[in-house]
Amino acid sequence: MTKGGRNAPWRIGIALALATVLLDQACNFYLLRVLGLPEGAQLRILPFLDVSFVWNRGISYGLFQQHSEIGRWLLVALALAAVVLIGIWLARTKSLLMGAALGLIAGGALGNALDRIVYGAVIDFLHLHGGAIPWLDFPYSFNLADAAISLGVILLLLESFLAKEENEEKLHATVKSE
Repeated sequence: MTKGGRNAPWRIGIALALATVLLDQACNFYLLRVLGLPEGAQLRILPFLDVSFVWNRGISYGLFQQHSEIGRWLLVALALAAVVLIGIWLARTKSLLMGAALGLIAGGALGNALDRIVYGAVIDFLHLHGGAIPWLDFPYSFNLADAAISLGVILLLLESFLAKEENEEKLHATVKSE
């Protein structure tokens, strides 16, 4: 994707990171303090979506569950290190799409790190399922931060595909002009 000014990708990335963290934390506040939803309770929102609060002490899909303080803080440190590296990448990118992707990933990582710092675990509360079709059930819950990370990864893949096409077009144009 093309440029939009020298600092535009950075500004978009920072704005999306901040928006992601704020929305993620607002959802957590609403779930815990306004709804007061107890762990394990389910609220049907749509035929394929429930709000179902669970504590996730691991990483994606509940892998590598950490039940110790050392594990908790190690996951916080890893998330913050990833955000620093993403920030360096973001500062160097010239692509608006890449800036958006990196901002979403950084914001999601920060949101989950904040959960671990404040609550000791990540608050997962969205559960997609197939309704009456059991084999379409997605057995894991996730949160807004996780969704932002996933969308960011999809945008990174899209950027990679678009950049490859753009480079191939430049190469063909160079070959034709010779």
